[in-house]
Amino acid sequence: MSNAGYNSQNGGSGPPYSNGPAPSPIGQSQPPRQPLGLPLTLSCSTRPTAPPTGPPFNTAPIPPLASAPPRPVGVFQLPTCDSTSVQNSHDTIEGGEFMGMVQPVQPTPLQNPKISRNAYPPLPTVYQNVFPASGPGLTPTSQQYPNRQQPLSQPNVGVNNLVSSVGGLSIHQAQQLDELRTVNLLQERNILPPTSLKAPTPCLQEEIQRLNCSPDLVRCTLTNIPQTQALLNKAKLPLGLLLHPFKDLSQLPVVTSSTIVRCRSCRTYINPFVSFLDQRRWKCNLCYRVNDVPEEFMYNPVTRVYGEPHKRPEVQNATIEFMAPSEYMLRPPQPPVYLFMFDVSHNAIETGYLKTVCQTLLDNLEWPLLNPVSEFTMTTSSGREFHSLPLIQLPGNTRTKIGFVTYDSTIHFYSLQEGLSQPQMLVVSDIDDVFIPMPENLLVNLNDCKELVQDLLKNLPQMFTKSSETQSALGPALQAAYKLISPTGGRISVFQTQLPTVGAGALKTREEPNHKSSAKEIHNLTPATDFYKKLALDCSGQQVAVDLFLLSGRYSDLASLGCISRYSAGSIYYYHAYHLQHNPVQVEKLQKELKRYLTRKIGFEAVMRIRCTKGLSIHTFHGNFFVRSTDLLSLPNVNPDAGYAVQMSVEENLTDATVVSFQSALLYTSSKGERRIRVHTLCLPVVSALSDVYAGADVQAVIGLLASMAVDRSISSSLSDARDALVNAAIDSLSAYRTSVLTVQQPGLLAPNSLRLFPMFVLALLKQKAFQKGTNASLDDRIFSMCQIKNQPLIYLMLMIHPNLYRVDNLSDEGALIINDKAIPQPPIFQLSVEKLSRDGAFLMDAGTIMLLWLGRYCGQNFLTQVLGVANYSALSKDMTQVPELDTAESTRFIAFITWLREQRPFFSTLHVIREESPLKSTFLQNLIEDRTESALSYYEFLLHLQQQVNK
Repeated sequence: MSNAGYNSQNGGSGPPYSNGPAPSPIGQSQPPRQPLGLPLTLSCSTRPTAPPTGPPFNTAPIPPLASAPPRPVGVFQLPTCDSTSVQNSHDTIEGGEFMGMVQPVQPTPLQNPKISRNAYPPLPTVYQNVFPASGPGLTPTSQQYPNRQQPLSQPNVGVNNLVSSVGGLSIHQAQQLDELRTVNLLQERNILPPTSLKAPTPCLQEEIQRLNCSPDLVRCTLTNIPQTQALLNKAKLPLGLLLHPFKDLSQLPVVTSSTIVRCRSCRTYINPFVSFLDQRRWKCNLCYRVNDVPEEFMYNPVTRVYGEPHKRPEVQNATIEFMAPSEYMLRPPQPPVYLFMFDVSHNAIETGYLKTVCQTLLDNLEWPLLNPVSEFTMTTSSGREFHSLPLIQLPGNTRTKIGFVTYDSTIHFYSLQEGLSQPQMLVVSDIDDVFIPMPENLLVNLNDCKELVQDLLKNLPQMFTKSSETQSALGPALQAAYKLISPTGGRISVFQTQLPTVGAGALKTREEPNHKSSAKEIHNLTPATDFYKKLALDCSGQQVAVDLFLLSGRYSDLASLGCISRYSAGSIYYYHAYHLQHNPVQVEKLQKELKRYLTRKIGFEAVMRIRCTKGLSIHTFHGNFFVRSTDLLSLPNVNPDAGYAVQMSVEENLTDATVVSFQSALLYTSSKGERRIRVHTLCLPVVSALSDVYAGADVQAVIGLLASMAVDRSISSSLSDARDALVNAAIDSLSAYRTSVLTVQQPGLLAPNSLRLFPMFVLALLKQKAFQKGTNASLDDRIFSMCQIKNQPLIYLMLMIHPNLYRVDNLSDEGALIINDKAIPQPPIFQLSVEKLSRDGAFLMDAGTIMLLWLGRYCGQNFLTQVLGVANYSALSKDMTQVPELDTAESTRFIAFITWLREQRPFFSTLHVIREESPLKSTFLQNLIEDRTESALSYYEFLLHLQQQVNK
């Protein structure tokens, strides 16, 4: 079936394990672009012509992944179709079908490493946007924009074509005309909107759009899908989806039914965009097969009316969750299992992290005071009484299990057997042949052993205070943890503070002190060993996810360590230079993020499949997972803070289609032991005109997908190639628009309104830590930034790429949001340029994980006293990271605004108050992406460079 995707990577990481379309450098536009990586080939010559026969679900035990030989690094393999190939049980349980032959992937914007355009013009090494020596205002010294001219009289193009191409659908014509409006970027100085950029609304009939999936969950780079691959190639824009499938939702329809209605051919779940031919038949919107309506589906449990299947909740909601029947289970749902691993080497104890982590665990394992109405008691087999759920904040039920492992040069297990007076430590010193002592007492029922767990967490921080052991046997400890947890599956939480030095997985320093990530060490973006990837694949096969908390001030080779989480669908947290006394900001960040981590929703033994309408195909995935079959993502754990991306192509012409649909299906086990399926469906129109493709471009989704592609390119080739490829993406799309859409050629750098921010976002990416030149970022910092790009939902990724800048010394209630009777100020967003700053103001830069409050030397006395609580500017501390809550209207507004920003995201945003002479001033200036830096162009210079290339 052509609607299913084709995997071209073993997991969610870079191109040593992926072969999809990829970046290209700045180069001449003459030679044809070639796909990144190895060519797509098949090892079989036959193509299945019919779906598989036999039972629809496979209830066999989960096969261990370790039995499969690992794929060599850098070698691309497709599933073979010979007589020895066996379809994975996960594939059949979610309802997969045999794939058609993989077609060669057509070129997309980030490709062709061989082409080389003229490089950037040489730059002086002096930072030119500096603060003047005196005076109340700030004036930039970079090139000034010319006086604004009259807008171009470009005729409106493509609206009639769009109407005809989508079969006469009612289109939001005003929006369409606005997105087609031509903008001369060299004349538009203040191009950034003063409010947050919203996702474009697809041009669909109102009743269809009303039923569509929220852009918070699924976004497409192009909300007008081109009819052909040739048209897509001509647009020079990537086609793909960005997904946030397990996002926390306040309202989620849940359906409990013995029958889950799906297409008999492609296994698509029934959704709002299917067609009912009559009461007894419905037509799939992905493969167009006509299916029978089951008898039990004729009854609507909401309206209690028989004979209205089109009014069922499944057909009225594009996002819905099903309670899965037993045939969706390979085995009984696993219990929630949590295993915590702590580095207790001398370096780890010095940081003091163990005290913070153990106390946070204690706080979130406590039995809080309950509403008596919901409180009742149960008795264990030993006669001990305990309170029932919701008693613990850690997601789970009465089957929840917990265990602890500590390690330095040896591995320490802790027996928490019910009946013991205190926990018992069991030490394994043979790290070359790890075994599990007393395995039945190391993972214990949390409810039965609550007191022992609490005792252990209270004593752990003091147990190793006198240790002089400096070695770290992380690899053997992970092997032991895998053996311990693999019979059930679950989550391993690893806290590591240094480079692993002994045993399997030991690493050596690959970063020279003071050199950081210079060009000579850029190859160190790749793993130094495949130990952690292989172990991660073993974990994935046994439904085990590994989450890594790295707390280190020295190089720890995150490029290698991160593989343990990347391929097991885990999360990566990084706290640079964590120290309990010396770095209180990181301490607060760890406390807040660990609380979120421990208490957030979790799904176990999950798989996710993404389907699309016949004629489209999926060929590359981005995120943390392992691709178990051609389009089935293995997610041993799934969490609400993870994002994913897929690249797509038009495999067959869509000339007979007016709309296409995309559907993601996430099958998981809840912490309460329920098997559930969360489904999201998105419907988009098909267009035949290039102008309409541009009109429907979602610039944020485009930049998010290109960022993931550029990470892959950095790892498979080089950082400079990835940077050049990003620039090429902007040059090629603007060139195609100029040559193929505009009917009247005008001077300047012309772009459709929908892509007016594209060059700005590309420049922002080039200045982002993952891709910036120079030696300011350490290798671990750079790798962590790349990990965030690959795994963060788009809404948070955009803040990291292009921060929001607000003036906050004059907040008011005008236009404020009212939430729970509290007014939240909504100041306008400023351009990221020094010219927008003034020395008599206070400006907040929100870069997602960090907030920088910059204060001008002549900041108003009212803000200093009423918000910051200091007498004058000189009284400000140089390392101020907390804003006091004062009993003033100004303080109330500012605190409300900061709190509102923080509450919208799953991570904790640290706050730093910056004076003009603060050490963090350079960080603030680097985020002013429209200004020149020592190694990068200003926005205006970048536009001039683009214009030079586009006009060639």
